[in-house]
Amino acid sequence: MFNNTIDKIRLLFRKDKESYLCFYKMLGFYPHDISIYEQALLHKSSSVKSDKGRLLNNERLEFLGDAILDAVVADILYQKFDGKREGFLTNTRSKMVSRETLNRVAEQIGLSKLIKFNTRQSAHNSYMGGNAFEALVGAIYLDRGYYACKYFMEHRIIGQYIDLERISRKEVNFKSKLIEWSQKNRMEISFELINQGYDNFNSPTFESEILVEGIHAGKGMGYSKKESQQIAAHESLNMIKKDSSFMEKVLAAKAVREGETGEAVEVYEEKTTAVPVQTAVIEELRKPADRESIISAAEEAAFQGAE
Repeated sequence: MFNNTIDKIRLLFRKDKESYLCFYKMLGFYPHDISIYEQALLHKSSSVKSDKGRLLNNERLEFLGDAILDAVVADILYQKFDGKREGFLTNTRSKMVSRETLNRVAEQIGLSKLIKFNTRQSAHNSYMGGNAFEALVGAIYLDRGYYACKYFMEHRIIGQYIDLERISRKEVNFKSKLIEWSQKNRMEISFELINQGYDNFNSPTFESEILVEGIHAGKGMGYSKKESQQIAAHESLNMIKKDSSFMEKVLAAKAVREGETGEAVEVYEEKTTAVPVQTAVIEELRKPADRESIISAAEEAAFQGAE
């Protein structure tokens, strides 16, 4: 697939040979445009200005890599697990691209050590390695295309660092993880059954919705109430992980609720428990800096323990 012989010859005339060799050991092929890969290692805390005055970091590449990684992993799983149902494939993909799995892989392949970041600003960023891995996939896509991304995952990652059979068997309870996150961050959540009907074969179906601080977070449909809640919880965790505007709304609603009542209320499993909160703590939670740390903690708690 890759003509590494020609790239090796080209390497003889390059001044930055060490950087090319470093990426070659990680990827299994030489970069064409190494600047894209170097940008994938640049955390936003160490952004640099381009010639046009635009700040450069790995956030845009992370966005692109996240989508490409989902597609590549779905492609691989579809071919690997012939005949498996959509739910199995979706859950397995979720475990493969979870923050914990990507963080671990980034550490194992040596990617985490190459990330450039400001220590002070990134002290609480426990998912920095996983983000850089997604950015790396985005860089591969821009430099070499989709099939290079697939080659990288199939020949350099899966098998050596990710055991497909083991990870496919590992159960992930998304509802429990969401409840754990709500308890840790004193968020009010509720699980609501919004519809109950029958499919084309007259089998009962259930549709559940999850609200976080009264804001829609996720919706799921299944052949049992439990299944519908698991799907809704999975969608909610993705919202917490990826949608910063959603988290801003949630935190604002939480601040209003606590300001009005003087207490934090956690709702889960259709039960309510009141927990007193000091006014000083409420004021601290309203500060923008603390909101950012809460979002980081929320994402870390939500995906802790999943592969």
